[in-house]
Formats: sequence, structure tokens, C-alpha cells
Amino acid sequence: MKNWRDVVTHSQFRLFDHTEKNYFHDIAYTALTSFAVDDALALFPGSKEKVPALRLWVHPDTIVLGITDTKLPYLEKGIHLLHKRGYPAVVRNSGGLAVALDAGVLNISLVLPDVRHISIYDCYEAMVSFIRYVLADLTDEIEAYEIARSYCPGDYDLSINGRKFAGISQRRVKNGASVQIYLDVEGSSQERAKLVRDFYDAAGKDEATRFTYPDIDPSVMASLSQLLGRDLRVGDIKRRVLHVLDEVSEQVVTDDISEEELTQFEKRYKQMMKRNEDVAAMQ
Repeated sequence: MKNWRDVVTHSQFRLFDHTEKNYFHDIAYTALTSFAVDDALALFPGSKEKVPALRLWVHPDTIVLGITDTKLPYLEKGIHLLHKRGYPAVVRNSGGLAVALDAGVLNISLVLPDVRHISIYDCYEAMVSFIRYVLADLTDEIEAYEIARSYCPGDYDLSINGRKFAGISQRRVKNGASVQIYLDVEGSSQERAKLVRDFYDAAGKDEATRFTYPDIDPSVMASLSQLLGRDLRVGDIKRRVLHVLDEVSEQVVTDDISEEELTQFEKRYKQMMKRNEDVAAMQ
């Protein structure tokens, strides 16, 4: 497996901590905002020196659907169930299936320039290696393979002793890429999994479908706090990530997005809103 420093060879990083406040005062800060921001950063507009960016983000109770989820035969019933339980649903612009976000889930986006000659698999492996490095003093038992009965199962699920705590997706925009991971840090991963399972039960009703959706078993998922037997918080993992950046970088730049990036963000945000019109109308 690739070491993340074989892929991310830069000595400078941009850091965006979007975990605690709304940086877009005239736009609601939702998961849609985050996906649009990552797209804007991956375009590297007006940037002569293309510096990779690392962005940290947290959103309150939200179910993020994949495009394939919108093909479910009784999608509206599933959306209504989520709405009743206080979880708005949004559709992301990267691959995969439904995932649950809340205040105990830390999302990390590693935005890389010039990935034309870097394979999709190498970018996935870079994120796996990065998380292993961040948690190296706590565990050496993190494995990457599909946890079949988890929600949003994929080849790069991260697990300890067969129980999943993280999933990775990747979106390529022109020559850039955003490699995104959600980390179940604290709270009950089993309750998150039960909610996503109930969504599929309501939206699919065991009807034959063109696509295969996961038969979710909540017991195959757990938070890092549960798996490591530690009282870990999102803030603890944030501090670890920042420490790693300081350790490997000559410079960490914390300026917020540029005017050119803001222009691209506004375009991408409109696209995300358009993508979500049908799902929004069901809530």
C-alpha cells in the first residue's frame, strides 16, 4: 500500500478548519456547502503554486445520500422517515451510498492538485496511510477492506477487528481531486447504522431493484472511542491531524478561500442545490 507521503510530497499545506462556524454568512452551512467548497478547492483557480489543502468539517444530524440512493423505488417514504427523526437528507456529488453525519463524526478532505498521473487507488491508499499515521500511537490494527454489511460499503472501509469506523470517497474535478473520509469518532455508530438501515427498509421495501443496496448489520460498525476503549472526541482527532501537518510541513497556511475560489464555490453550490431539488421537495 502507498505511503501517503509518496503521494503528497509537498512541503506546504493549506488548512481549513470548518468544524465550528459558518464561513459563508449568506449561505446556510450544510453538507451541500462542504461538497461545493471541496469542488472549488480542487479546481485550484488562479493558483500558480498549487498547494494541497486539508479541510476539517463537521455537520449536525444529516444523512448524505449517494446518487444511486435516489433510484430507490420508495425514496420519498425513506426521506419522510429521516425527516421525522430529525435528519435532513442531501445528495452528494461523489460516489458511494448513504452515510450518517452528526456532531460525533469528523470529516477530512485532502484536496490534491495535478493528479492526472496519480491513480484513484493511490489517492485512496494515501488517505488510509494518513489516518494510520494520525492514530499510530493508539493502534496498529487499522485494516482497509470492504465491510460488507456496513452502510456505504467499499474497498477502502477502515476497520479494527472487523468493525468499521470510517469510509472514504473520492471526487476528481478537472486535474484536482478531493479525497474525503468520514470518521466515526464518538457517539453510537450502531444507532447511526440503524437509522440508515431503517431508511433503506422504508425506501426499498424489499422490492427488487437494479442496484444492490446494503443489508445493514449495525453490529459491524463502531466509533473509534468504542474500538479503542478511550474517551476520544472530535477535538482530539483534530489536534492529532494538526500535529501531523506541523510535523511534515515547512509551512501551514490558514488563510481562508480566495475570491477566485469563492466565485467557483458559488457556481458549484448552485449545481449542488439543483442536484438536490427533488430530494428537498420531499422533506
